Amino acid sequence: MMYLFSSELGQIHYAWDGCCCTRLMLQQEPGAQDETLLLPHADPVSEWLEHYFNGDMQALPPLAPAATVFQQRMRVALLKIPVGEMRTYGEVAKALHTSPRAMGQALGANPLPVMIPCHRVVAADGLGGFAFGSLWKQQLLSLEAAASM
Repeated sequence: MMYLFSSELGQIHYAWDGCCCTRLMLQQEPGAQDETLLLPHADPVSEWLEHYFNGDMQALPPLAPAATVFQQRMRVALLKIPVGEMRTYGEVAKALHTSPRAMGQALGANPLPVMIPCHRVVAADGLGGFAFGSLWKQQLLSLEAAASM
């Protein structure tokens, strides 16, 4: 079932099946409103998001397993990046023994952005891409930088 979480950065739509979060999507334009989804819901995902956006980093709620072994390895690598820090595509790719391009494609397919922090991976010469736009990426990085102080 899809649910809605409204943050200061914009709306987040997520799938909660009663056991785990299977998908999380950020509205393309932070701050825009979308009234087509269900009302907010009390569950571990909304509780985690509430803490996250208040700068209180908590243990993750139950998440659906990664679809592939590589995606699981990528999740582990991303979760090792501390809140408020960033790594380049090249650094993460090297740790996973893959190419930066393959790393970027895998990050773009991350079904659980924010929770599996693909936004913490940046290009060597700038911000790099993000499936939900550079504004979301920049705002998430800024939020985490403030929370880590």
